[in-house]
Amino acid sequence: MPDYESEIKALEDELKKTDYNKRTQMHVGMVKAKIARLKEAQVKRSGGGKKTEGYSVRKSGDATVILIGFPSVGKSTLLNSLTGAGSRVGSYDFTTLDVIPGMLNFNHARIQVLDVPGIVYGAASGRGRGKEVLAVMRGADLAIIIIDVNHPEHLDALQREIREAGLRLNQKKPEIIIKRRSKGGIDVASTVKLTKITKETISNILKEFRSSNADVILRDDIDVDQFIDAVEANKVYIPALVILNKIDVVPEERLEQLVKELNPDICISADRKVNIEELKKKIFLKLDMIRVYCKEVGKEADLNVPLIMRRGATVNDMCNKLHKDFASKFKFARVWGGSAKFPGQKQMLKHILMDGDIVEINVR
Repeated sequence: MPDYESEIKALEDELKKTDYNKRTQMHVGMVKAKIARLKEAQVKRSGGGKKTEGYSVRKSGDATVILIGFPSVGKSTLLNSLTGAGSRVGSYDFTTLDVIPGMLNFNHARIQVLDVPGIVYGAASGRGRGKEVLAVMRGADLAIIIIDVNHPEHLDALQREIREAGLRLNQKKPEIIIKRRSKGGIDVASTVKLTKITKETISNILKEFRSSNADVILRDDIDVDQFIDAVEANKVYIPALVILNKIDVVPEERLEQLVKELNPDICISADRKVNIEELKKKIFLKLDMIRVYCKEVGKEADLNVPLIMRRGATVNDMCNKLHKDFASKFKFARVWGGSAKFPGQKQMLKHILMDGDIVEINVR
């Protein structure tokens, strides 16, 4: 039986010793591809991890946010400060044993916030319920990474575990199309100049993953890691905020030093409720929400209570959110606002809405 851990460690040690440059690019790419393939095989052999009770969360509201951090960083306190959820708070590790949801109401948006058990070192490989926690994270719309001012080293560790679990934070999924075929070899085409990877490296990576025949189309200037992610096709891309918590327990000079080192999105004290309102604003903006106003046929639009959607939402998305039958009985929509060329323009289900649009849906 293969010793995956030893093989992976040997390859990772080799990577650490190799300087990355144009001459070594192909070699680095092949080593990374081998590591990815071995990890994939390791997960398959272990059965992908056993399911644990308490981690099935029904999504509700307009978006779902997950609080991620090591034990005792203040996740439960922050959940209570944001939502008043009443999560049990203790000054010892592992207070939170299950997923605890709360609802943040802000700018007419209902945002579900999830408090999960603390991550520990080795979480991605299953330690301390890590796989279950990270699996919940894969279904979230936004991750809030909470760092204790007393443990700044946790940021690198958390980012490592999250990456190992197949999550890509604050990254746009690159446009890469891979179409496998039965013969003909590997053909790589690009609509942009490739500065971080060669077509030969791309072909060799595919062969490492047992793909000798494929059409590859690249529309972004990608690197080796991004191409391996595309080959594996199991990565989740979500936005994230990094929060430095417990700022009330360190001197101002130390806090300034930590801000320079970690570059957090915001510094807070969940216990003292310092900067909590500012955090709510950042959550709303990071979720990239838009306000759409509903109008009934023959009536004025209701401009008091908007329908909250995510940027890029279509008329079809709006129909599905309003009523289960609207999309199937849809005739057309009339739109007033930024996404319309003129007031009351007739639009169909695929039309993309913009913030502040007024929409009148006409059904059969």
